[in-house]
Amino acid sequence: MARTKKSESISQKNKHLERNPGMPLELDWIKNVYINKSAIERRVNTLPSRRSIKKQWQVAWLLRAISCLDLTTLSSDDTDGNVERLCVKGLNPVRRDILEGFGVTNLNLTVGAICVYHNMIPKAVSILGDKIPVAAVSTGFPAGQNPFKQRIEEITESVKAGAKEIDIVITRGQVLKGEWDKLYTEVTAYREACGDAHMKTILGTGELGNLRNVYKASMICMMAGADFIKTSTGKESVNATLPVGLTMVRAIREYYENTGYKVGFKPAGGIKVAKDALVWLSLMKEELGDAWMEPELFRFGASSLLGDIERQLEHNLSGSYSASYRHPMS
Repeated sequence: MARTKKSESISQKNKHLERNPGMPLELDWIKNVYINKSAIERRVNTLPSRRSIKKQWQVAWLLRAISCLDLTTLSSDDTDGNVERLCVKGLNPVRRDILEGFGVTNLNLTVGAICVYHNMIPKAVSILGDKIPVAAVSTGFPAGQNPFKQRIEEITESVKAGAKEIDIVITRGQVLKGEWDKLYTEVTAYREACGDAHMKTILGTGELGNLRNVYKASMICMMAGADFIKTSTGKESVNATLPVGLTMVRAIREYYENTGYKVGFKPAGGIKVAKDALVWLSLMKEELGDAWMEPELFRFGASSLLGDIERQLEHNLSGSYSASYRHPMS
């Protein structure tokens, strides 16, 4: 990516990140979008071989991945107990003896957020306080087929309950029919309902038909004020894939170059092992730069990824892989 003085001056931690305010709908930006699927696939196929991260650098990248993790439980059998365990794990994501072995106990490492259904927000907030933001899925997650008024009310109630981040789902049918003005109006209303809470806009990319639709939907949602664009709910048959990820981050890059506002990216669904986390971080570094390797602009949506990262960290320390039960959720 050709970098301007503006992109070079981005602070390492994005601590004063100016929130994307959105903009008027500009259909000319998406009218003649063309996606070279073969070129995208060739590009992402080079990622694992282009950037092999070993030894202490791998440890540093894995610790960074943890800080960018939205630790998630979105099951029909969620209880106060398993949400409490998830929150405790989010506050202490790596066993202390492993952190001591690397000499990084001073990092005060936590995950990026805890993501739950609406009715679990009070429990999560009571444990986390202001230490980690609580993210709530909303707007009829995962299908987004609830009445519109009900979806707005769901956002409002989640913000009142203490959620600092709202993961909304778009109406996929509007993308498939090319109803971009309706999509823009819908997401703009969601952003208004979110207020000060950051909005992550889930595209449900596995149901959008093609990469061209993915790019267009990404751009429309950013115009409507999305703070993050997110691949999937994790409930579709096809979730986060690297071709989809590359398509979305290049939309983010174009939006930034045209507006000066940085929008975050969240791949979700099917990211389960440490090796995959390194590949996704590599994609962000190569396409968008170091600023997009911080939790303010990058998140993983996952439930089991943390356990494998912790096992990989222990392997770097001891030379042996431990059993998964040595890295419990509490």
